[in-house]
Amino acid sequence: MIKQEYKTLVKKNLPKENRLRNSFVAFFIGGLMGVLAQLLTDLYSYLFEITVTQATTFAIVTLIFLGCLLTGLGFFDKMVHFARAGLIIPIAGFAHSMMSATLEYKKEGLVTGIGANMFKLAGTVIVYGVVSAFFFGLLNYIIFGG
Repeated sequence: MIKQEYKTLVKKNLPKENRLRNSFVAFFIGGLMGVLAQLLTDLYSYLFEITVTQATTFAIVTLIFLGCLLTGLGFFDKMVHFARAGLIIPIAGFAHSMMSATLEYKKEGLVTGIGANMFKLAGTVIVYGVVSAFFFGLLNYIIFGG
């Protein structure tokens, strides 16, 4: 079998993705993540009598912790299979990418395993996030004067 025939055969047998359904599910789950973050912010602000800015930090740390915990317990991948980008895009997805790389390479040791591979998936997000922040900050400075 030649390469082209094989590609045609694989393409024919791949399951069809329902993009409209996946978009609605991702939108809904992403919205629920936003609601959860807001509820956590309000809860922390009320319970600890702190400012909303401080409570937001606690909410973000909580979402990161939940993402890492669910990844470590093996539930996050199952949830992502259903929710798609609704869980991958928020901060919990970032925590999941770091935690899954950490778990995958923990056998190789602290330095050459975890240390060298922790940012394997998340590194691109960090790089492009920093570069984008620089250019948007520069654009803001040019247009609005700082």
